Amino acid sequence: MSNDLMLSRRTLLGAAAAGGAAALVGGRPASAAAKPRAVRDLEEKIQAGMAAYRIPGVAYGLRFRGADYVGGFGVTNLDDPAPVDADTVFRVGSTSKTFVGTAVMRLVERGGLDLHRTVRSYLPDFRTADPAASARVTVREALDHSAGWLGDFFLDTGEGEDALARYVAGMSRLPQLTPPGRAMAYNNAALGLAGRLIEVATGETYERAVRSLVLDPLHLRHSAFTLDELPGVPVATSHVYDGNGEPVAYPEGFRIWRSLNPAGGLISSARDQLRWANFHLGDGGRLLTRESMRRMQSRPGPGGTLFVEVDGFGVTWMLRPTAEGPLVVQHGGDWTGQHSGFLMVPEREFALTVLTNAETGPALLAELFADDWALSRFAGVHNLRAVPRPLSASALAPYAGTYTGEQIGPDGTTAVLALDLVPDAGRLSIRFDGVEAGRLAFYRRDYALVLDPTGAPAHTRVNFLRDGGKIAWLRFGGRLLRHGPASAGSRRPLHLNTLPY
Repeated sequence: MSNDLMLSRRTLLGAAAAGGAAALVGGRPASAAAKPRAVRDLEEKIQAGMAAYRIPGVAYGLRFRGADYVGGFGVTNLDDPAPVDADTVFRVGSTSKTFVGTAVMRLVERGGLDLHRTVRSYLPDFRTADPAASARVTVREALDHSAGWLGDFFLDTGEGEDALARYVAGMSRLPQLTPPGRAMAYNNAALGLAGRLIEVATGETYERAVRSLVLDPLHLRHSAFTLDELPGVPVATSHVYDGNGEPVAYPEGFRIWRSLNPAGGLISSARDQLRWANFHLGDGGRLLTRESMRRMQSRPGPGGTLFVEVDGFGVTWMLRPTAEGPLVVQHGGDWTGQHSGFLMVPEREFALTVLTNAETGPALLAELFADDWALSRFAGVHNLRAVPRPLSASALAPYAGTYTGEQIGPDGTTAVLALDLVPDAGRLSIRFDGVEAGRLAFYRRDYALVLDPTGAPAHTRVNFLRDGGKIAWLRFGGRLLRHGPASAGSRRPLHLNTLPY
């Protein structure tokens, strides 16, 4: 998710940047020679990406072969530089959703919530624009991104303790795109709703409930929802880019409004994010039962694509298949100048988190979290194979046309997101106002790789959904874009090279 309200937040900009590093093993300084070659490769990869994409600061956490490694590179703020380290805090964006899921599972174990009951069981007045659908949707469907209503709802409802209640009341305007449980469509609004369920079940604000249910028991001392809770902690300032492609500090970008805290508001460090990974690689200890941990990472809802192919979501975790079989459990997040990746391969006891403080961070994250680079080196697994092949003009014709989606901004204004797909030389040309922005190359029926205009991979897969045999939707960045004429409203283009959360 991001407050620029583009469907995809990850942009690729140009050349040269920051350096300087400190790495730790098991909390103790480690010399370069003491680190495994794969760990040194990761650090070199991060520093090369910082230089290529002009990223001022990066922190990482890694679990590999039974050892933990954390480190930081570059600076927190180009205007007031301080070194990034493993305790520097960033906005982790949508990885916050996994804290929602974990808090919900604690309440499930206590009997305060039931994944299989309807949302209306706990919020009798809840409704979206489709009364029948909103009456049917279950707690689990809100957590696995199959609720079916428009998900990019970024309404700012103020900083009061009623912010989430007001946000959920505002969901009454959200159109239903697909029936509950039918299709995966990434849904920030549904996670806001889940945050409100936590409030109702605990009688506490969402932030206090998550602190008592999750943050404090796991001793995540550099994780919070406001910087006021973390006095003296180094903060990674957001950076954007000027007209010449130069990084510029943008402190205002760090702010997120309270209604979005469940969907993306957590502040955390690389060290805390690695602790979070180690908890979810384990058996739950005294916090969750082994069965609850298993439920979070299994029984996925409907699948499709979210920059890679996915089996679907468990309880807030994206479950991603590999060619070799072991499951990748993944998330990540986006906010203005704050972009992060997070993945685990439980069968291989591998976890990686990388936090960046610039709008170009996604380019590095795409290389680490969508490509095979990290998975193959640290876990010995790869993405499902995808070999593009040209299609005939007649085969491409059913996919051609305009595709549109919507997002609702902080002030309640709706923006229309639109693209056109035009058959061209065996592929589909992605066009905005007649200008090519990328291409789709099919590798199996209804599934395609996104390429940039030069034909280079954009580290993104998409898929089409059918209704009665006809192409009805394009799933792009996990969202559903309707096949058909554009609706009224201001049109915005979609950025292609993204890990959209």
